[in-house]
Amino acid sequence: MRPTPADLGGPCNNLALRKAARYLGATYDKALAPAGLRATQFSILQTLGAHGEMTITSLAEKIAMDRTTMASNLKPLARGGLVTVESSAADRRARIVTITPEGRSRLDVALPLWRSVQARFEESFGADEAARLRTSLEAVLRTGFQPWAE
Repeated sequence: MRPTPADLGGPCNNLALRKAARYLGATYDKALAPAGLRATQFSILQTLGAHGEMTITSLAEKIAMDRTTMASNLKPLARGGLVTVESSAADRRARIVTITPEGRSRLDVALPLWRSVQARFEESFGADEAARLRTSLEAVLRTGFQPWAE
């Protein structure tokens, strides 16, 4: 006999997180659209703007994304002239990502849009609750829970 939803052992953390992530992701994507960026692209540019050039691997780790997905996400940014991706002089196997002046300019256009949607979310959800949410989500990353690695 097939299990019913009630037999699955209670609420699913993964489903709840993914639903919220899709909702917020779409909200931020829509807000950033006038700057010609999606939320993930904004996060990449913001991280590079704050930390300077980085290897693809270190950028992926900073954003909690696997290296292959990061490389795929960098392609449209590089095609658009917002970042450069070049071999490292120190290690030809490593690829260095750098935000370009055009990327900084696009980030400057996107920042007020991001601030606006960020403020609207915090007004609706509550600033204290939003801060607790970010803290909880950071704690999830620190658990080291990786059942696929066992």
